[in-house]
Amino acid sequence: MFNKWKSAAILGLALGFGMRPSAAEDWPQWMGPGRDNVWRETGVLKTFPQSGLKVVWQSELAGGYSGPAVAAGRVFITDYVTADNVKVDNFDRREFSGVERVQCLDASTGKVLWTHSDNVKYSISYPAGPRCTPVVEDDRVYTLGAEGLLYCFQVSNGQVLWRRDLKTDYSTTAPLWGYSAHPLIDGPRLLTLAGGSGSHIVALDKLSGKEIWRSLTSGSQGQGYSPPTIVEHGGKRQLILYRTDAVSSVSAETGSEYWSIPYEASNGSIIMSPVLAGDYLYAAGYSNRNLLLRLKPDQSKPEEVFRDVKDLISPVNVQPFLDQTILYGFDQKGLLRALQLPEGKVLWETDKAVGGRPRGSETAFLVRHEDRFILFNEKGELVIARLTPDNYEELSRTKVIEPSNFAFGREVVWSVPAFANRRIYLRNDKQIICLDMAAQ
Repeated sequence: MFNKWKSAAILGLALGFGMRPSAAEDWPQWMGPGRDNVWRETGVLKTFPQSGLKVVWQSELAGGYSGPAVAAGRVFITDYVTADNVKVDNFDRREFSGVERVQCLDASTGKVLWTHSDNVKYSISYPAGPRCTPVVEDDRVYTLGAEGLLYCFQVSNGQVLWRRDLKTDYSTTAPLWGYSAHPLIDGPRLLTLAGGSGSHIVALDKLSGKEIWRSLTSGSQGQGYSPPTIVEHGGKRQLILYRTDAVSSVSAETGSEYWSIPYEASNGSIIMSPVLAGDYLYAAGYSNRNLLLRLKPDQSKPEEVFRDVKDLISPVNVQPFLDQTILYGFDQKGLLRALQLPEGKVLWETDKAVGGRPRGSETAFLVRHEDRFILFNEKGELVIARLTPDNYEELSRTKVIEPSNFAFGREVVWSVPAFANRRIYLRNDKQIICLDMAAQ
């Protein structure tokens, strides 16, 4: 997802996908198999070659902010094909016409194996294309389009197994910046934000698409963009929902509410998935609308530790990374910061990752690999760095793709990569490329 301040990308700790790390593994959903932005493969480069990374393959693509998912030897990606000028920095609901596509590519060659297309009218801000990364489990792949078309496809041939139109089914509208909250598989359920009255979050049978339960009502600013997040605390699996008017906890199995704490988003801009550090839950959005809660073991109303503290980490583009009690992430000012929880103390900040004095909303996606991080910034650069409580230490940098969209007077690429097969898969609004990261 993205928005006036935010990108596709984007966002939290979530359990329930049921996958385990291995020497070589897929990247089957947003933030990887553990939904934690950790790349666990071994045999990966520690620094980039002077000549740059080898391009294994590249394939033509149209616009979009969605990232790829890689599983079962395939790459799944969505885009929007249109003759309209969607490279616009708009904050309104003017209308655009085009074709929203789901493509399945061969992960080794980039060859297109199958495509599904829908004629879709966009009436959203930043209309370049879909926001959500596909979700792959076994022989099924799930996609969510920017205007709420939710699909389950057969991985092998693209056969439609079921389809839901969230706007029609739940009598709601797309958020201003489109449906952007990445769906989550939890056991037999697919969890997704629908929006509307009584259906802020819905649980669908992942095999049939039939509704299992629905819960909560979206606020007057809409459903927002924060993906559903499951945490374990007090012996319960709690589904945490960061909403435009509250932070809430419901049962992942039934949708029944445990607690809600009032919250007021700025312009509906809630992006990140909340993170849990011990007993402390942190959520933050634009205009320093942050909140730290201390959860109680009996799922009663949590204690509010602090609220709306200036210049912590208010993510507007990308999910921050929690390392025990240190949160690393980009603030709305475009600065990378290290935040000590629960004290709320900023340990350091830097503009080096995006290179140069930030003007606001600068973006770099963060993925940890062993003792270092790989960052993909909005300039189309990959950066390898160490992030510690003491400082930011850059180790290597290379340019890999051109920024192809537009935001706040600058060219940007705002799409989260995938990391699998000792390779990096990333896209802009013209192509998707596969880069070799195998150590020699």
